[in-house]
Amino acid sequence: MIRRLALGLALACAPLAAQAPDTLDGRIGTGLECVPFAREMSGLDLHGDAWTWWSQAAGRYAQGGAPRVGAVLVFKPHGPMRLGHVAVVSRIVSPSILMITHANWSRIGGVRGQVERDVTLVDVSDAHDWSAVRVWWRDRQGLGTTAYPVYGFIYGAHPSPKLATPSPDIVGAVIDSLGA
Repeated sequence: MIRRLALGLALACAPLAAQAPDTLDGRIGTGLECVPFAREMSGLDLHGDAWTWWSQAAGRYAQGGAPRVGAVLVFKPHGPMRLGHVAVVSRIVSPSILMITHANWSRIGGVRGQVERDVTLVDVSDAHDWSAVRVWWRDRQGLGTTAYPVYGFIYGAHPSPKLATPSPDIVGAVIDSLGA
C-alpha cells in the first residue's frame, strides 16, 4: 500500500520536477558539478569526490537515515556513476518521497552541469530506510528504473536560504492527489 501511494505521489509531483533548470548563479550550462553545488547549498565544508563525503563527515557532522530540509544525500558509486553523487534535500513530501535540488545529473538540452530544483526522489529500499532511491528523470518524464544505493544524509548547520520552502499550493496539490 505504501509503495503504491509513494509511486502515485511521485507521479503527482511530476510537474514539479519539470521546472526550468538553472545554475547556482542563474547561468545555464556552465558545467557546474554536484560537489561544489551541494557544498554551497548545504554549508558543509567537505571536498573531493561525492562518494567520499560520507566518510569525511564522520565525526564532523551529524549523519543519519532520515531526510531533513538542507541535508545532503550521499549516493554510493553505482554503475557508470563511479564518483557517487550528492544532492540537497529541498522538500519533504511524505515519509517515502522527497524533493532534491542537485547539479549535473541530467543532460538538459544536451548539456550537463545544470541545476535541477525540486526533483522527485522515492525511497525504494526494502527496509524503508532510505538506503536505495529512484530519481525522477526529466527526459523521460518519470521515475528512473535504477535503484541507486545511498549512504544516508549529512546534516549541515546552515543550509542556504536559496533552498525553497514547500509552497502551500504544491503541498495542497500533492495531498489532494492522494485523496486525503
